[in-house]
Amino acid sequence: MSPDFPRITRDPAVMGGKACIRGMRVTVGMIVGQIGAGATIEELLADYPYLERDDVVEAMRYAAWLAQEREIDLAPVG
Repeated sequence: MSPDFPRITRDPAVMGGKACIRGMRVTVGMIVGQIGAGATIEELLADYPYLERDDVVEAMRYAAWLAQEREIDLAPVG
C-alpha cells in the first residue's frame, strides 16, 4: 500500500511521466537534486515562486518512500 501523496502527479504527457508537483513541469527529481546539492527550501521557493513549501516537503517524503521500496546492492569500495 502506498502512502497518500496528493501533490505528486504522474502523466505520460508531462515530463515523460516522471513524478511532478501538481501537474507542473517541476519534477520530484529536480527538487531532490537541488536539495542534495545544498539548496535550502527557502532558496527553492525563491527560485520557483509557483512552488509552495508543502510541495517541497512532499517531494522529499515521496523520494524517501521510493528509496524504502527497493534495495540496491552497491559495489564494495576499494
